[in-house]
Amino acid sequence: MLTILAMAKILVVEDDDHQADVIEKWLTHEHHKVDVVSTYADGKAMLSSYTYDAIVLDWGLPDGVGIDLIKEFRKGGGTTPILMLTGRSDMSDKEQGLDGGADDYLTKPFQIRELSARLRALMRRPSQMVSEVLSSGGLELDVAKHELWKNGELVKLFPQEFSLLEVLMRKPGVVHSTDALINLVWKSEAGASGETVRTSVLRLRRKIDTDGQPSHIENVHGVGYKFRQN
Repeated sequence: MLTILAMAKILVVEDDDHQADVIEKWLTHEHHKVDVVSTYADGKAMLSSYTYDAIVLDWGLPDGVGIDLIKEFRKGGGTTPILMLTGRSDMSDKEQGLDGGADDYLTKPFQIRELSARLRALMRRPSQMVSEVLSSGGLELDVAKHELWKNGELVKLFPQEFSLLEVLMRKPGVVHSTDALINLVWKSEAGASGETVRTSVLRLRRKIDTDGQPSHIENVHGVGYKFRQN
């Protein structure tokens, strides 16, 4: 099956493990990169750390309501298209979801192909063609294109290096603990450790730093790492 928009980055916030697994497997089969979390708090954390091409969000979460997460995300300037999932089928509920900031609404149970088709339609919208670029100290991180430019030259990064740099650049001056970085960047790898983070930071520094200049990534002893503010 040919997917119109391959390699999109999609966040799924769904507390039903079976439902989340079905969605993740199907979207991964269509060559998308999928992050899955099951709570309001984790969804909020992922949205504050990463940029996505689309979001699949369940209405009812164990620690909050999906519509409140949408409102918070939109209030903060988030424009990513959101497909809301819910067992609520009343028109008033649909209106509440769409008025609250969702772009589309899918009632459970649903066919996985319909979810996929709706996501493709949402991601074709012209407003999502605009790329987000994080800039600092001669570095330009193009989130949508997954490219890093240093003083006008393209720098090759491995996927986890890119994710690590994105997390740090989004909150310059904010210290991220080693455990927090492992959860955000290496969440799917059981063997990830503090040494994994340290090694990745060293590799990243070699690629982004300039000789004779302070490193872009500061090590806060005993705490974690932060991106240097200019």
